[in-house]
Amino acid sequence: MISYILRRTIAAVILLLVVTAVTFGIFFLLPRLAGQSVDQLAQQYIGKNPTPEDIAAVKRNLGLDQPVYTQYWEFIKGILVGADYDLGPTTVHCNAPCFGYSFKDHLEVWPQLMDRLPVTISLASGAAVIWLLSGVTAGVISALRPGSVFDRAAMGVSLAGVSLPMFFTGQLALLLFSYKLEIFGRTYVPLTENPAQWANTMFLPWCSLALLYSAIYARLTRSGMLETMNEDFIRTARAKGLRERKVVVRHGLRAALTPIITVFGMDLGLLLGGALITESVFSLHGIGEYAVQGITANDLPPILGVTLVAAFFVVICNLLVDLLYAAVDPRVRLS
Repeated sequence: MISYILRRTIAAVILLLVVTAVTFGIFFLLPRLAGQSVDQLAQQYIGKNPTPEDIAAVKRNLGLDQPVYTQYWEFIKGILVGADYDLGPTTVHCNAPCFGYSFKDHLEVWPQLMDRLPVTISLASGAAVIWLLSGVTAGVISALRPGSVFDRAAMGVSLAGVSLPMFFTGQLALLLFSYKLEIFGRTYVPLTENPAQWANTMFLPWCSLALLYSAIYARLTRSGMLETMNEDFIRTARAKGLRERKVVVRHGLRAALTPIITVFGMDLGLLLGGALITESVFSLHGIGEYAVQGITANDLPPILGVTLVAAFFVVICNLLVDLLYAAVDPRVRLS
């Protein structure tokens, strides 16, 4: 088990290095391959109508006129030990981990990400608990009673949840429960300040986001359970006289968990990197909204920082998925 964990951890570290290289290439190498000049790339850091002196300063400060491998090394070094940016009369130091410096807002990207990360974690974790419990439960019951009224109703709701976009369900939930009935608040309150108010303001975003994902998990669990419950080992377990609940949970559901764990790791990792539409609809100042602001303002460093953080969460969640595989199915440890 220890060797399995070490192998997966080393693979995750290597994958993180590969992700940083690919991300850097997308932002700095692909534009050049597509025909964008260094001056055009530098202009993205300073906005509209820049002077030639501004462009030259950005090229010098960011090393855009240097070879790509040199730029990548400086980028990695900035993440590890920090970086200095010469703004003319003053020099700004970007503390490690330096994920960039916004020359439009004159702010470091990493502190901005850390300020917004609790909001995104609150949204993703709460919605994940709801969609996992509701989706898996509905899928198991539907599989045990195929063709029943509950099965048809649950799959109908699942189809509606997958089909309806977030900007529709989110706005509708806000209109009904926040503006008309005034049951739930609209302003985010940190968990450390008031847990009850935090849960009240986050409940609608949780349910709106969970509606989309729980539908997928219900259908995925149902199909997996229908296939598993017809296997020979299930009939053997029942022949041994085991209680039906134990057969379903310990044997049937456990065997059907592998694809669910895989999808859950990917979904949670992506959401921890920012739920752009949900955060925008509910005015949550999370990482997703920060990325939208960077895209709107054509501010490259925040977009790059959000992309790296999202990739980091995806890699870490996939590492946790690999470790959960070993707990659910001991045969995985031998791979």
